Amino acid sequence: MTNSWLVFALGSAGFAALTAIFGKMGVENVNSNMATFFRTFIIMIVSAIIISINSDWQRIDKFSSRTIIFLVLSGIATGFSWLCYYRALQLGHVAQVASVDKLSVALAIVLAAIFLGESLTWQTAIGGMLIVAGSIVIALPKF
Repeated sequence: MTNSWLVFALGSAGFAALTAIFGKMGVENVNSNMATFFRTFIIMIVSAIIISINSDWQRIDKFSSRTIIFLVLSGIATGFSWLCYYRALQLGHVAQVASVDKLSVALAIVLAAIFLGESLTWQTAIGGMLIVAGSIVIALPKF
């Protein structure tokens, strides 16, 4: 299926929206860093279950050093992102936090063009600028 990426991308968007709502409700009256730790533990359990169901376990010693380096860097970036996200949810409104968080899309477009050599078409550039504009419009009234 040529558009199977789209199904998973839409699933990601839907679950990300639920993450914001459930996260906002979950960080009430708890330390946001501890909430992030607990959430990460749950993610590990769910991932292990899915890997087991699909028989997708692989030996880590078979990973290339490049793969390990970039997965470690990605994990560190994800950890800092989640810690910031949960603290922001604790302090702000979901609409503000989620819209500013989605600036990551525009940043990813630019970084993918610079570091991965992905083409920056006029459609992608305009879409990225609209995301930035939308984030500003949603978040600005509360600044």
